[in-house]
Amino acid sequence: MGMANRRVRRVLLLLAVIAGAAVLYWVVWHPKRDALVVYCSHDSVYAKSILDDFERQTGIPVRVAYDTEATKSLALVDRIIREKDAPQCDVLWNNELLGTVDLKDRGLLQPYMGDGFARIPDAYKDPEGCWAGFGARLRVWIVNTDKLQATQEAIDKALADDLSRVAIAKPLYGTTLTQYAALWKAWGPEGLKAWHRDWRARRVCEVNGNAAVRDLVAGGVCSLGLTDTDDYFGAVDAKKPVAALPVRLPGGKATICIPNTASIIRGTRREADARRLVDYLLSAECELALARSKARQIPLGAVAQDQVPAEVLEMMAWAQDGAPLGGLGPARAECLDWLKSEYAE
Repeated sequence: MGMANRRVRRVLLLLAVIAGAAVLYWVVWHPKRDALVVYCSHDSVYAKSILDDFERQTGIPVRVAYDTEATKSLALVDRIIREKDAPQCDVLWNNELLGTVDLKDRGLLQPYMGDGFARIPDAYKDPEGCWAGFGARLRVWIVNTDKLQATQEAIDKALADDLSRVAIAKPLYGTTLTQYAALWKAWGPEGLKAWHRDWRARRVCEVNGNAAVRDLVAGGVCSLGLTDTDDYFGAVDAKKPVAALPVRLPGGKATICIPNTASIIRGTRREADARRLVDYLLSAECELALARSKARQIPLGAVAQDQVPAEVLEMMAWAQDGAPLGGLGPARAECLDWLKSEYAE
């Protein structure tokens, strides 16, 4: 009987292991086997809650690949280009515009004009429906007010005197690259090259990302720097002595207003689910959630203004002066090719 009991126990244990594996398969892996794959260059600390809400509301499982601060947006765009013959991504949530425009020009985006697309102003969406913007940021000067007055005159003087106390992210990625592309178009290639080389020769403080710029200025190591409004608000929340002024393009009052973009990758096998996510990202609900987040991103579509934080309403006035960026694709490509050669050594 003892031998028989041991055999029974072994069989029961084996069945329990099999049953446990089946449960684990169903609970952990199975729901994700057909997950909507999202490549996201927006900061995960802000994006995750948005995508989690979408999962809860729709029941559609989402698997997300995030980017890093130092290679923000560019790495995911390059990844989609490499995967063009066998797409792995269904939806791109890009935190800048020009990489998305590059993908559209390469024929890698699937047009879709849904309810979300309809509420976004024409200035911030592709007329063919390949992408649309939402939740924008502005390029700003972040100023340490213990070191420098937060006026344009004080900034201009600091730029003329000592660039070693000025911080900027390397322009190979993200919104700094967008700013460079805008200057490439405004000044012409030779004008931008001369400006860039002058700044480097005068020992401007180059770092890996806008958050690093913020930290140097907030900590008083640098007096001012170029960053984005979401990073600036991180210093505000940390009670650092900082203020912000908008970056304006040469020859006018145009600001650099950079939206997040939502787009569907051509070749997706989950088009219906991808459309639902794009509509969600372009919704008033999502834009208000981003406006109320610590990133304080600026709604582009119509929203109830009494639900928008006061500091975001102030930024909305600057965003109204935003320069059109959709036509900067060629400038971005030319500028990036040159920058890669500048930083190759």
